[in-house]
Amino acid sequence: MPPESVDAVTESLIRDRSLLSRTSTTERVAAILRDRITEGLFRPGDRLVEETIGTALGVSRNTLREAFRLLSHERLLDHRLNRGVFVRELSVDDVVDLFRVRRLVECTAIRHADTAPAAALRHLREAVESGEHAATDHAWLAVGTANMRFHQAVVELAGSARLEEMMRQVLAELRLVFHVMNDPRTFHEPYLARNRDILKLVEAGDRDGSEAMLSGYLTEAERQLVGAYSLLTR
Repeated sequence: MPPESVDAVTESLIRDRSLLSRTSTTERVAAILRDRITEGLFRPGDRLVEETIGTALGVSRNTLREAFRLLSHERLLDHRLNRGVFVRELSVDDVVDLFRVRRLVECTAIRHADTAPAAALRHLREAVESGEHAATDHAWLAVGTANMRFHQAVVELAGSARLEEMMRQVLAELRLVFHVMNDPRTFHEPYLARNRDILKLVEAGDRDGSEAMLSGYLTEAERQLVGAYSLLTR
């Protein structure tokens, strides 16, 4: 990771310290790191330095190590013997499996939009608007993050806390896949309009239409990412 990136990561984690109470738990630390992975702050192959992160968050080494273990179980981090902890680098098989899960969960969840909590619909609209605003600013990393929030909100439509928790882990892992795309604008920009179209169908109560559009959306995204991985192995 370039020195300027290390500084940005440290500054972000110092700001995250306010999210932790004096009785902070391992789960809270893991949630912060998971969110930063989802936002693209940490990239595949990055080494996580205990001293730097622990100092930035103001937590003990034992708490941080437990958080690292939790995220390793979620397939987000790798412990390498005598080398340290690294952000995991995913394979094309991971991509295919992640999209298998996404189709099963998201396409089912979107059919529950007519009985969804009001907050889920609000989060869906906010994610669409956030992505569009970020695109106006040419902040393509932020566009990718807004896209993650959009799909998290899709799952919220089902009204299941367990599904939402699982999806947070899936999307964090998926963000590690997105780094394979050399041009984030080319990859993310076309999906802004699709997110808006899906939102319109959801708000119109068109369950079949929204599910069909989402299914096609996921198929196209998987094809692009698998293709990018194939170029890496040539």
